[in-house]
Amino acid sequence: MGHTYRTTTKTPEGTQQLAEAIGSLLQAGDVVTLEGGLGAGKTTFTKGLARGLGVTRTVNSPTFTIVKEYEGRLPLYHLDVYRLEDSEEDIGFDEYLEGDGVAIVEWAQYIEPFLPENRLDITITYHGEEERIIQFLPHGDHFDRICKELDI
Repeated sequence: MGHTYRTTTKTPEGTQQLAEAIGSLLQAGDVVTLEGGLGAGKTTFTKGLARGLGVTRTVNSPTFTIVKEYEGRLPLYHLDVYRLEDSEEDIGFDEYLEGDGVAIVEWAQYIEPFLPENRLDITITYHGEEERIIQFLPHGDHFDRICKELDI
């Protein structure tokens, strides 16, 4: 388990800029998990990440589907697996988690057995109206390098 990195963003735009920087450093097959309460900024973060991957389509939360795909420099797979709690169903996660794109997974604890060992776990928490504390826990050297490059 790597070192935990932590930073604070002051505005939603700041959160997006940070996520965009991360998106620009990601490679095919990378998996990012995203935790945070309702309204903490997971979709805001994902929008920035998508921008960093060159996605031009509007990103919104995959509330009624489990996976949304976006085309960019690399495909972005946005998974919201909340409704898979207590489900033993394998909906073909390998295709997204070991594929040719980047997967960002919300509520990742529900599919823990399917997650790769090397990944970047991100937690967003409220800190006042606009401020967010964002914690990064990299698993693997590649993600550790990304956190170091972000200088957080």
